[in-house]
Amino acid sequence: MTFRFLTLAVIITGCFLFNRNGFCNAGEPAIISLWPGTAPGETAELPPEGEFTEGGTRYIAGKSIYLVTNVSKPELAIYRPDPANDTGAAVIICPGGAHRLLAYDLEGTEIATWLNTIGITGIVLKYRVPSRNPDFKCLAALQDAQRAISVVRTRAKELGIETSKIGILGFSAGGEVAARASLQYNNRKYEKFDVTDEASCKPDFSLLIYPAYLINDSKSLLEELKPTEDAPKTFLVHAWDDPVTPLSSLCLATELKKVKVPCELHLFSAGGHGYGMRHVDGMPVTDWTNQATQWLSKIIPKK
Repeated sequence: MTFRFLTLAVIITGCFLFNRNGFCNAGEPAIISLWPGTAPGETAELPPEGEFTEGGTRYIAGKSIYLVTNVSKPELAIYRPDPANDTGAAVIICPGGAHRLLAYDLEGTEIATWLNTIGITGIVLKYRVPSRNPDFKCLAALQDAQRAISVVRTRAKELGIETSKIGILGFSAGGEVAARASLQYNNRKYEKFDVTDEASCKPDFSLLIYPAYLINDSKSLLEELKPTEDAPKTFLVHAWDDPVTPLSSLCLATELKKVKVPCELHLFSAGGHGYGMRHVDGMPVTDWTNQATQWLSKIIPKK
């Protein structure tokens, strides 16, 4: 059975949707298509995009997970906060899923809802999966993330966002996408598509939650991810017992320290992998949003 969970959004390529109050309320995301035509490098036609659960075989905090796969037309879902609390900041959210699928609610829409509660626009990036390139699994996803930052920065005024307050947040494989977007902003992975790509694709800050695939066989940070002194401020969360090694977070934090980029690392003793922000009793790592809220309140300039 296919589950459609973006039921309140209507998609019009390249356009925002407005409700009678002028913009989308919570629960009614505006949808933006990232590319005005075929995305870079797309040559093969995928099966139809699918949304599904794991058939009740896996639950996180007593709830199932909605998954998305066969994404060939990447898009942004814009969730706006209450105008009374709006900070003017936005965070682009990259769900995880091993570059095969996306945990769209667990590591996407639920995160946007939390961001809204602290006055931040949550923007869920539905990037292309599964991977198209076996030698560079996140290439298409990284192209989509770089484009997403430029799209949001270009359209910041109509979104009510300040161009200097655009962050990125990623989980697991989405954490790799967010890390690469944060550290490889001077190396756009596609040829300029249109005027949108004249806007910077560098995020102003970065949150990486149990990021994956950042180290090499020698247990060191990948050479192409070595940060420079102008890398964005970074917030990291990992559990020591995560089978997707916490060395990705530890090595990145170490390299950020070397170039004096502000970084906050939260390493918890237990928690495993793939919990999103769903609270689990006895697992403090699942409440990482408490620390993230404090960090964001310090690094986002006041209006």
